[in-house]
Formats: sequence, C-alpha cells, structure tokens
Amino acid sequence: MSSTATLSEKYQISVPKAVREIQGWRPGQKFVFIPKGIGVLMVPALEANDLFGLGKGADPSDYRDRNDRF
Repeated sequence: MSSTATLSEKYQISVPKAVREIQGWRPGQKFVFIPKGIGVLMVPALEANDLFGLGKGADPSDYRDRNDRF
C-alpha cells in the first residue's frame, strides 16, 4: 500500500483513512515518534492497562541483587 500525506504549515499530518482502518487507530489515541535514520517510526503509545499482566509467569528467582555489584 502506498499512501502519502502533506505536512501542513502547523506541522500537522493527516493519516490516510486506509492506514487508520488497517491499523485500527482511533481519534485521540497517542503516538510515540522514534527517529530511524532519515525517517521516523510512529507507533501507538502504550497505556498503563496495556501493560497489565505483562510479567505473568516470570521467574524472579535468578535476578541480580545489590550484593553482586562492584
């Protein structure tokens, strides 16, 4: 898919409808911009409830602690 957009005088870009629909983006959603060479990667920002359960099943028994630091 090839879609283009123009940067306005207020530095705003409208995301093409086809891209919004495929990605499932919604109005008011926040995004993170990550510089990549001469371009930029735009990804939805995670909310706190998106992180819930992320560490489920993690084994904390083999983590470093302050005693093994130099």
